[in-house]
Amino acid sequence: MYTVILVTVASKMEGKRIAQELLKKKLVACVNIAGEVESLFWWKGKIDRAKEYLLVIKSKRPKLQKIIQAVRSLHSYEVPEIICLPIIAGYKPYLNWINESIR
Repeated sequence: MYTVILVTVASKMEGKRIAQELLKKKLVACVNIAGEVESLFWWKGKIDRAKEYLLVIKSKRPKLQKIIQAVRSLHSYEVPEIICLPIIAGYKPYLNWINESIR
């Protein structure tokens, strides 16, 4: 199953570092680093906020545990957001490209 994995990071530099590592290890086909977003969230019993960057990662489900391990080892947050969503359909040549990229 193809997946999109969402990860928020504290800085663009942190996002690039994580993206490079995931790509080098052939765990992912592509990482988009979306511009600064403002996040509001519950943390330690109160509402907090942060400026973050959003990583949109394309891969396949069998790679997920290794992706999680790699992200956790490089991430600055105590509890990083790592959410995996299934890709239920897509442009076949693009999906084929994902396969080729992570072999």
